[in-house]
Amino acid sequence: MRYPIRNGVIVLGVLLIGLGIYSSWSMEKRLPPVDYTTFLAQLRSNEIRAVEIIGGKINATDKYGQEFQTFSPDIKMLLPRLEEKDITIRARPEAKSFGFFESTLPLLIIIGAWMYWSRKGKKGHEPGMKGKDSLVPKELAGKVTFADVAGIDEAKEELMETVDFLRDSSRFTRLGGRIPKGVLLQGPPGTGKTLLAKAIAGEAGVPFFSLSGSDFVEMYVGVGASRVRSLFEEAKKHSPCIIFIDEIDAVGRSRGGSGASQGGGDEREQTLNALLVEMDGFQSDETVIIVAATNRPDVLDPALLRPGRFDR
Repeated sequence: MRYPIRNGVIVLGVLLIGLGIYSSWSMEKRLPPVDYTTFLAQLRSNEIRAVEIIGGKINATDKYGQEFQTFSPDIKMLLPRLEEKDITIRARPEAKSFGFFESTLPLLIIIGAWMYWSRKGKKGHEPGMKGKDSLVPKELAGKVTFADVAGIDEAKEELMETVDFLRDSSRFTRLGGRIPKGVLLQGPPGTGKTLLAKAIAGEAGVPFFSLSGSDFVEMYVGVGASRVRSLFEEAKKHSPCIIFIDEIDAVGRSRGGSGASQGGGDEREQTLNALLVEMDGFQSDETVIIVAATNRPDVLDPALLRPGRFDR
C-alpha cells in the first residue's frame, strides 16, 4: 500500500525539477521597470555603468549595482550616446515568445502527467490487468491434478462434486441440484491449499484466476471494490472457471471489530461488501466457483460463511 504514495512523490519531484529547468530556460530575468525618460536622465548624469540590449528592451545597471529594465523606441539613435559615455554594452537577440502557450505550458505539463499516472494507476488497479491476477490457460491448469496432492484424500473426495459440476454443470441443473458458489480451504501455512485449488481446476480442465486477499485492499477507498467487480466480470467471460483468493482473511475479516477503527477499515468493508454482492449475483448459467484459502478461519466475517457463499 506504500507504493502509490512512493510513486506519487517521485512523479511530483520529477515534475518540480522539470518545471524548474523549464522556468530557468524559458523565462527572462524579471527586473523592475523604469520609464525611458528616467533612464536618459541617469545616462546624462553618468549613473549608468552597463546595459544589455535585448531587441528593443534594455537591461541596465547603475553605479550602485542596481538593475532595472526599460524600453527604447529607437536603439540605433541610442547607441552613439552609450558609446560616448564609455558604457559597457552587451547585446543579444530577443528570445521568441510563445505567448499564451508559454505561460500555460507548466500547467499543461502537470495536468498531462496527472492524467497519465491516474490512468496508469487505474489500469494497475484493475484485477483483469497483468500483475493483479493470472488466468492460467486450460493446458497449464491441467498439469496439476489430484494425483499431485497427497495426504488429504477426504478433502479430495469432497471436492470431486465441485469438479464434476465444473465439467458438466447442465447435468446438475437439469436435476435441480445446487452447487455451493464458494469453497473455503483452511489450514496452517504450507499445507497445500493453493496446490489443491490448482488441482481442482486441473481436474476439471477450466481456467484458473489466482489472487491474494491483500491485492484487493488499498489505501484509497473504493479501489478494492472496483477490483472485485472487474475480476468477476472477467471470470464470467471465461465461465466455467475458478477464482482462487489466497489469504482471504486480509479482506474478509469480521466487520465491526478492531480492524474497522484503523485507516483501512472502510476500504476493507467496501471490498468485502462488493465480494458478497458479486457472489450473490451469479446467474444459473454462470459456472464460476470461488475457492478461498485462509489459516485464520476464526476471524472471517459470518456473512462469508452463511449458506450460499463459502459453505463448504
